[in-house]
Amino acid sequence: MKSDPCWYVIYVRSRHEFKVAERLTDAGVENFLPIVERVSRWKDRRKLVTFPLFSGYLFVHIDDDPFKRLTVLKATGVVRFLGLSESAHETVPDERIMALKRLVESKEQIDPYPYLRGGRRVRINRGPLAGIEGTLVERLGQHMLVVNVDLIRQGAALRINASDVEQV
Repeated sequence: MKSDPCWYVIYVRSRHEFKVAERLTDAGVENFLPIVERVSRWKDRRKLVTFPLFSGYLFVHIDDDPFKRLTVLKATGVVRFLGLSESAHETVPDERIMALKRLVESKEQIDPYPYLRGGRRVRINRGPLAGIEGTLVERLGQHMLVVNVDLIRQGAALRINASDVEQV
């Protein structure tokens, strides 16, 4: 009996996120590397730099099958799957991955954010990001929506208008 594919988190070697994503794509493994773009400034110029939102982590969408896991683990740069034990790999909910994909595709400024244990759960109810759920925080007089990834204990933050959210 074949199971539906699930999203898993893999830990990769430092600064190998882009190379591992490319290798997995070449091997036919669906993966997701959330990336953000920032303008870096040097004395003489500015340059748009792309970097991973969650340094050292990559998401893969595979069946719970030892052969598929082995295909992922054999890719150069992959260290391990994250989870409780070697035999029980934890999954990331599809809704969380879809929310991260929509945040990245929106081209809004998103930033890494420390993991939040509690807080007020809200849902964006207007605009292109309507339906995304997260935690509402106020920082320096601005409201931010934080989407947590529990397994890696990190989050992604986006500045929002407090009137665009409703409590879940």
